Amino acid sequence: MNWEQLLSLKRQGDTGKRLRIEQDDTRLGFEVDYDRIIFSAPFRSLQDKTQVIPLSKTDFVHTRLTHSLEVSVVGRSLGRLVGKKIIEKYPYLATIHGYQPNDFGAIVAAAALAHDIGNPPFGHSGEKAIGEYFSRGNGQQFKEQLSPKEWQDLVDFEGNANGFSVLTGTRPGIEGGLRLSYATLGAFMKYPKESLPKKPTSYISDKKFGFFQTDKAFFQEVAEELGLLQINSGEDLRYLRHPLAFLVEAADDICYTIIDFEDGINLGLVAEDFALEYLINLVKDTIDRNKYNALTTKEDRISYLRALAIGNLINDAVKVFLENEEAILKGEFHHALTDKSKYKAQMDDIIKLSVKNIYQSREVIEKELKGYQIINSLLDKFITAYNHQYEGKTSNYDALLLKVLPEKHRLEKSSLYDRLMHICHFISLLTDGNAVLYHDMLG
Repeated sequence: MNWEQLLSLKRQGDTGKRLRIEQDDTRLGFEVDYDRIIFSAPFRSLQDKTQVIPLSKTDFVHTRLTHSLEVSVVGRSLGRLVGKKIIEKYPYLATIHGYQPNDFGAIVAAAALAHDIGNPPFGHSGEKAIGEYFSRGNGQQFKEQLSPKEWQDLVDFEGNANGFSVLTGTRPGIEGGLRLSYATLGAFMKYPKESLPKKPTSYISDKKFGFFQTDKAFFQEVAEELGLLQINSGEDLRYLRHPLAFLVEAADDICYTIIDFEDGINLGLVAEDFALEYLINLVKDTIDRNKYNALTTKEDRISYLRALAIGNLINDAVKVFLENEEAILKGEFHHALTDKSKYKAQMDDIIKLSVKNIYQSREVIEKELKGYQIINSLLDKFITAYNHQYEGKTSNYDALLLKVLPEKHRLEKSSLYDRLMHICHFISLLTDGNAVLYHDMLG
């Protein structure tokens, strides 16, 4: 892979090249990507989607929106620091093509901003609830009518693949969704493969999948434009990651490790003394003891340690990336950057404690159970009504039910797979609160 191709400014529908050297620096294409994401309805809906604590009304607990904004900020720093070194190493990128270090930051910031945009309500349990409706619930009836890959898309419903669909999906009058630059889409694509074969290797890029069958053709167009390395040349599409996807992943890993932990501390799920010990292990080389000892409140102490920890993890992730940059370009690096961090043991300790005290807390489990029930019920009702409409068997109840679908979702789909994906997509875009409201309204 080469950086000039990887930094493509092309957008869906373009017939010619967009050259960086011809860009208006006051309205740079990669920054336009950020703006389009932040003004989009799916991004706004993240303000009422679960990060750790579902349906929490506590004002200091993170939602998917605040988490995404923070990941974007960390991603921008990672991108700029890496970009500065890449431009120094390959000066032709600046002198001939006009690229600047901040371009890398803008790409990673935009992709990081969107990294959770496809996640259903109720956190990762929402993904599992959709998948289990098809693998274990009433959705099992559709298996024999779908291809193996179509079926796998449903039983392993994946927020990353759904996010690609949210960002790029075409509907009447809106071609190509948000029409983001291919560089930003590449950085967004953490798992550049389809749902089958499932986990064919231990490579980080094969851990999950990154697009549904509905989006396969455009996904392939983006990958080829960027020059991503294709792993195989058969019917199964699998590519190696865009290098900047490693930075997006690192930004997410850093934020959920540290900030989810901070939420747990503020909620009293993790004892302060215990938490401080874990965080100090991350910052012992950079902490200003006098400044720290002058802080009188738990909130201020935790905030100070959190800021230091994130700074240390950013610098370390940049170091790991730069040390492996040539291997990444050759497709020979297959790990998360944080897996090679000198702080890996400390991060693992924090995650282990978070799993025990936060992610498996009674409040989280109770709300996830509620989310399962709500999503299962909504899928069953809307899929039944939508299929009845296509088959000409619409009941009065079906007709009323379909009238509550937002106007943009009242589309006709001829194939069963497209109809099933359409309803899954609609439900995935609901906020936690709206999912509850729909469920309460429909009974």
